[in-house]
Amino acid sequence: MKHHHKLTVALCLIWASSILYGEMFAFWVPSLFTCSWPHHHLLKSDGVESDVKFTKVAIVTDPQLMDKTSFRLSSKTLALEVAQFYTDVNMRRSFFQSVLPFKPDVVLFLGDYFDGGPFLPEEEWYESLSRFKHVFGMNSQGQAGDVPTFYISGNHDIGYSRVASHKLDVISRYEKAFGSRNRRFMIGSTEFVSIDAQAIDGNPQKELALEVWKFVQNVSSDTKSHPRVLLTHIPLYRPDQTPCGPHRASSVIDQRLWRHFKDQEVMYQNYITAESSKKLFELIKPTLVLSGHDHDQCTLTHKSEAGSVTEHTLGTISWQQGNLYPSFMLLSVPNTVHQNSSDQDSMLHTQLCFLPRQLFIYIWYLSLFVLTLLALLLWPNHGVSFLNNAADTISNVVKLSFLSGVPKEKNEDENCEYEMVWDAEGSMHLVKKVLQAPVKRQSDKSHVERGNAVMRSAARKNDIENVMDSNVGVGVSDPLMRSASKSRTKLVIQRMIRTIMMSIVIAAFNVPIYMMLLFKDWVEK
Repeated sequence: MKHHHKLTVALCLIWASSILYGEMFAFWVPSLFTCSWPHHHLLKSDGVESDVKFTKVAIVTDPQLMDKTSFRLSSKTLALEVAQFYTDVNMRRSFFQSVLPFKPDVVLFLGDYFDGGPFLPEEEWYESLSRFKHVFGMNSQGQAGDVPTFYISGNHDIGYSRVASHKLDVISRYEKAFGSRNRRFMIGSTEFVSIDAQAIDGNPQKELALEVWKFVQNVSSDTKSHPRVLLTHIPLYRPDQTPCGPHRASSVIDQRLWRHFKDQEVMYQNYITAESSKKLFELIKPTLVLSGHDHDQCTLTHKSEAGSVTEHTLGTISWQQGNLYPSFMLLSVPNTVHQNSSDQDSMLHTQLCFLPRQLFIYIWYLSLFVLTLLALLLWPNHGVSFLNNAADTISNVVKLSFLSGVPKEKNEDENCEYEMVWDAEGSMHLVKKVLQAPVKRQSDKSHVERGNAVMRSAARKNDIENVMDSNVGVGVSDPLMRSASKSRTKLVIQRMIRTIMMSIVIAAFNVPIYMMLLFKDWVEK
């Protein structure tokens, strides 16, 4: 097999391995190697019996399906449709190949299912809803397959209180598809309380804010017989530059709260206000707080009258939402409350799981493409044998070490010079002559005539060879240069043709693999 054929086969295998990993195997890594249900790591010394049963909850947030508001493009442009397709495929792979293999009993979504939800016309909103159901495999009941699924609203779904208060139809269509914005439900032995965080800091005299606080008061009036988890899309208040733990990749965002100057409704906010957060702690008394909105991971501890409360802000599941490290969370909820346990709150256990870094996968594809072209263009015709090169290197080292101990032979041409001598017939001869110490004379003659022979000045053998070579080469240098130039041009053309042909072979082998994996994950399951 020729060397460039071997190179083509090697590149085909490298590309195939890269595609299989980037499009399939990378999404298997969380469930196989890097992540597991947190209750599997519990020990008896932690106060948990080995026979305790847990409900397994998978938590996802901020998919924010791209639409025309994402790039301010019309809804049918090619660029937008390509971006939508690849983003949707990535999230579908993440959900089906990374999240569902954990076999959760319940799935929670923490808001922001669309990018421009409040601003999409009715027809386009329902198209986005259809995409969302396809990406996450929702059936007609809104469940991920047969897994019970719960949703909370986000600002990209219904808008902040300023938008929502003027677009009640947006709230109506949201609740028709995803359920009530303020709700409570049981998972295992724990009560989950979800609130419309976008309205909680709105004008307290308006309907939306009143509705949220009335719901919170009803929860507070009930006796707390189970641990509670507060679900809020917008995180609770935290002082500026509060550390977010080791898993955060971006800088911490400080509080920003913008109100409309007329009705004081919220137009934008990063966190729930300090007053509202304190009130939520007092009334709901949560054991754990789960939030989204920030698109990056953040874990911190709040101080409340009931004690310390941990809040986990989850990062987005989408690689297109500003986070290079998309993630999801696993939550283990005990099915029974242990009366003997001194701290029921410690029975909830979480595990943050990271998804493949899609941007890095695409960067590797691009780098491999450049390396492939360079290899095809610059690879020598005789190939590269690393074993032969290593053997030659070792041989040279041995020779040098052997010769270093051998006395250097005397060079016969050393301390000698050659004379050009012409005989009577005009023929030139070289005569070697041993150098002697120079003798000072009053005058030197340029030449000495003896009989019929004429002796010229002494010259070194190398000088004579150079003169002869230069005289010979004067007449043939131009044709040789032209021939060398033509050879180089021919070599470049041959290399280009070879590169194109080998690239076609590599593409013919790998493009079908890529397309098969791409559309395999897009079809219905």
